[in-house]
Amino acid sequence: MTIQERYKQVIAYFQQHMPIAETELHYNNPFELLVSVILSAQCTDKRVNTIAPALIKRYPDPQSMAAATPEDIFTYIRSCSYPNSKAKHLWGMARAVSETFGGMVPSSVDELMTLPGVGRKTANVVTLVAYGNPAMPVDTHVFRVSARIGLTRDAKTPAAAEKQLVSHFPVSLLPVAHHWLILHGRYTCMARKPKCLGCGLKSVCMYFESTRAKP
Repeated sequence: MTIQERYKQVIAYFQQHMPIAETELHYNNPFELLVSVILSAQCTDKRVNTIAPALIKRYPDPQSMAAATPEDIFTYIRSCSYPNSKAKHLWGMARAVSETFGGMVPSSVDELMTLPGVGRKTANVVTLVAYGNPAMPVDTHVFRVSARIGLTRDAKTPAAAEKQLVSHFPVSLLPVAHHWLILHGRYTCMARKPKCLGCGLKSVCMYFESTRAKP
């Protein structure tokens, strides 16, 4: 099977079985999404959706969050992973958005990556989800699932995986393809105990072929 054929079959499967795929983070605007994505590092979306509402209610925009202190922000996010560093990142991000971008979260990856606490994955998520720009954020789920299925070959880094995925998925499908891979990794192709036997992609999956189909 060529890689083009593999992509074609994977796309066909998801279009049939997961035609609508969206982020599980709750948000109302780009600032709220950016806050939630920063909080989501090494933290589940479920936990973020529990933490974020009180934080956003207290600091609903970059200006109000910038006027706080990292210590103030910490009190609202203490139950997430790495709350000290995330509080500093959120405060720094809010200041930068307020002072450099006039209170508006930028839409380009390059500009987003100038904000404290925002790496390439976070920037890709915001530009993709909040602004609808074509991008392929590669988190741990996307990296694992794409490698297992065989959508990426010998990609040692998220950046390398991103490059391969972007080159093979049609641009129009990038927004939904990102969520296809995340949700598949979250609920079917888990890291430790993937549900291979019940997976609808096992017929095109290199991982299943090499490690699960053997007697």
